[in-house]
Amino acid sequence: MNDKTRIPDHWTFADENVAEHFDEHVREQLPWYDMVTEAVAVIARHYIPEGGRVYDVGASTGNIGRAISETVTHRNAELIAIEPEQSMARRYTGGGKLEIADATSYEFEEYDLCVCFLSVMFMPVADRAALVRRLRERTRQGGALVIIDKVQQSAGVYGSILSRLTLNAKMRAGANSERILRKELSLAGAQIPIDPRLLVGGRMFFRFADFVGVIFEPAAGVPSP
Repeated sequence: MNDKTRIPDHWTFADENVAEHFDEHVREQLPWYDMVTEAVAVIARHYIPEGGRVYDVGASTGNIGRAISETVTHRNAELIAIEPEQSMARRYTGGGKLEIADATSYEFEEYDLCVCFLSVMFMPVADRAALVRRLRERTRQGGALVIIDKVQQSAGVYGSILSRLTLNAKMRAGANSERILRKELSLAGAQIPIDPRLLVGGRMFFRFADFVGVIFEPAAGVPSP
């Protein structure tokens, strides 16, 4: 195995090697990563207004910020990227304002678009429901919360199929079996798939195996009599 792209025994984004090679690694392990990134860029154009506010939660090196930069710039919008790890933040190139902070305790202002791209599954399980609730409450009318994440596996043959679809996709993308296994063992305790009940009320725009993408829009206000 090439040590340059080694997988640690215990996964953490604080690991300098993980941060240094994050972009190449995530594309090896998730072959649909760029496709969904492009989908988010298209989705963003529907929700970011002139002078709007955008949050990128779990920004890593700035993948989402780079993808939506044209829309953010053209519409004079404010982009706030939230990333808890210094090692990732040092490599951030997504533009806007970078906040090194824990999203579960961050004071969000009202916003027009918030994107959580593969980030909730790395947050403490006990904090997730409250975070999603707060984010939904802060969404302005006409705006949206977008979450792309891994959900808990289904039972039975269906669950086995979804798991093996993911394994097959990784191998076809070039990841060898040893790296796939090392990554799965490394993620134990660090990555915990989210409870699908957290996504109730969202409209699905993407699904591959046990990864899903949903859009939450606020309920329309009831006009005064």
